[in-house]
Amino acid sequence: MAGVPCIKGLRIPVATVVGMFAEGMREDEILQAFPDLELEDIREALHYAAAAVAERELPLLINP
Repeated sequence: MAGVPCIKGLRIPVATVVGMFAEGMREDEILQAFPDLELEDIREALHYAAAAVAERELPLLINP
């Protein structure tokens, strides 16, 4: 998958799973869309995404 983070043992990108969740899909709907996924895979994808965002430094806007 060209270095794209994927669910362990599957060729399903983390971003796909997180995006589906962000679009409002429920866990059971995501599992129906990807029968090879398990509930723990969805939760791990969300943890991965949270950790990836937490590692970034965001600039603060200061009003003069």
